[in-house]
Amino acid sequence: MNARQAIRLSIDSANMICQSYLGDLTDSELLVRPVPGANHTAWQLGHLLVSEHEMVEMVCPGSMPALPAGFAEKYTPEASKLDSPGAFHPKSVYMNVYEQQRAGTLKALDKLSDADLDKPGPEKFKDFLKSVGDLFSMQGTHWLMHAGQWAVTRRKLGRKPIF
Repeated sequence: MNARQAIRLSIDSANMICQSYLGDLTDSELLVRPVPGANHTAWQLGHLLVSEHEMVEMVCPGSMPALPAGFAEKYTPEASKLDSPGAFHPKSVYMNVYEQQRAGTLKALDKLSDADLDKPGPEKFKDFLKSVGDLFSMQGTHWLMHAGQWAVTRRKLGRKPIF
């Protein structure tokens, strides 16, 4: 196994867990906050998609599919406080954008060499992403960080644990 394969395995494992947590949630359930003040799943999904797009574009310019017009603007820190269904997208849009962005991420990853993975990560993330390899590994990890909140939301909604 090479570094790209190991990173892909990590991303794919995170994907399996995240898709399991999201699979049966409805559009209205995506707006449930696990506790007051926490971000709901709809905002988190948009945040994750915008983050993945922007991070990969930083190290592989021109590699990512465009986000839908106006998408990124809906997932600012200020927007995280909103609860109106009209302020966010339906689940089908998140899943479609996810498939496009993840395909772009994996395609970009496949084009990198070991030397590319060792290059310094973007200055913006220097405190926790030391290399391009770290940035690509973060694509699975970031989703898992949020999946922990989805597990709590699922319990609040009366769902049984999946894992």
